[in-house]
Amino acid sequence: MSQQAKIAAVVACIAAGAVFAWPVAAQYAKPEDAVKYRKAAFTVMNSHMGRIFAQLKSPTPNMQVIQSSAQTVESMSKLPWDAFAPSTELVADTRALPALFKNEAKVKDLAQKMQEEVAKLNTVAKTGDVATIRTQFGVAAKACDNCHDDFRAK
Repeated sequence: MSQQAKIAAVVACIAAGAVFAWPVAAQYAKPEDAVKYRKAAFTVMNSHMGRIFAQLKSPTPNMQVIQSSAQTVESMSKLPWDAFAPSTELVADTRALPALFKNEAKVKDLAQKMQEEVAKLNTVAKTGDVATIRTQFGVAAKACDNCHDDFRAK
């Protein structure tokens, strides 16, 4: 391959990378878009935690529902955090309290702990042991609530 062809290939790769990176950079063109995104992620997480809870109350829990929901919760737990972007505290349609934006280190710590606990929930869900799942579900739910207690309007 000639030097000119190598340079052309590198330029093409860089251009392709920029094209694919652009949607990520433009994802939150407006603060309202970031709020919608994070609210959607939290809504899905809440829905699947509710599905797990309902199964754990059932005399015959459906393990497939528990396992798929635990997997979804773990996946979704990683999504909302970058959507607490600058200026989103000014959006009226959010339950995030101003304190959230002033306590970044604490929020990151709580988010990490919640992610760890829902990952454990996903792991124990795969065992099919209802008692262990029930225990870890309570721990994971408390980890979610820890952030709500200080940083979400009731």
